[in-house]
Amino acid sequence: MTTQIASPSLAIHTAGTTAYPRLHLGARFLRRTAEHLEEPQVYTRFDLTPVNPTIGAVVHGIDLGHVDDQVHADLHRALLEYKVLFFRDQNLTGSQHIDLAHRWGPVEVNDFFPTAEVDGISRLAKGDMAIGMENVWHSDTSFRSDPSMASILRAVEIPAAGGDTLWADMAAAYDNLPESVKEQIDGLTAIHTYTKSWGQAMTAEQIAVMSAKYPPIAHPIVRTHPETGRKLLYVNEPFTTEIVGLPKADGDALLDYLMFQARTPEYQVRFQWAPNSVVIWDNRATQHYAVNDYFPQRRVMERVTVAGDLPR
Repeated sequence: MTTQIASPSLAIHTAGTTAYPRLHLGARFLRRTAEHLEEPQVYTRFDLTPVNPTIGAVVHGIDLGHVDDQVHADLHRALLEYKVLFFRDQNLTGSQHIDLAHRWGPVEVNDFFPTAEVDGISRLAKGDMAIGMENVWHSDTSFRSDPSMASILRAVEIPAAGGDTLWADMAAAYDNLPESVKEQIDGLTAIHTYTKSWGQAMTAEQIAVMSAKYPPIAHPIVRTHPETGRKLLYVNEPFTTEIVGLPKADGDALLDYLMFQARTPEYQVRFQWAPNSVVIWDNRATQHYAVNDYFPQRRVMERVTVAGDLPR
């Protein structure tokens, strides 16, 4: 996969009453990302092939059903370095899937997804009776006080064509914001809530019950990765509703501009699934988008999510 870089130029992104600059990335992108690209780490327990300059790597020569402490340590280093790791031909059982997630931390229970046969595994089955709705750029469970740290997604059944997933590097998205925008958002927080998305299909009674468990919460617009120290743009379309302390028109314009950044191809990597493919991603540093181009074909995925901590 190659990344094509356009010539640098300046455009204007308008939303509401405010205009924000949108850069067509070129040399600026390469310079910004190069500041954070250290010498690639060496991995001796498996083979690793980077996909794009800042995000995504394919891992070969590993059985995710039998990961020891040393292999996990290397996998974690690779996850921090590449943010998304891709694996093929992994015959994980449900219990192995859960055990793998537990190496990173406690498993997060998702109250909005149906569960598989093994507790802790969310089963995402789509087809002619259930259309995929995840085709929006998002960071998992940002409406929680402890949003997901990582997710492990396994392909069970794949359509003959379509159904890819994309991930966006939100560290690169922050790095390449204009300095004026970085100064504007420094210290600001935004409200995250599930009601913007899942709440649309719930009754008032269901919303009341779920809101008692997950009330709206403010997170920093720029969060700092707790392990790498990288600054990350942390707003997303289905869960972020408003910027605290700004007039609505100004806040909506800024929020629209910031959420748009995940759509920049230079920040993205795309994966074509096959049965028993597995992807592990750092949910703190990325957003993802499940392409809904396969209806009415069937697509079945199983996901285990690792609980995170309070964004800071």
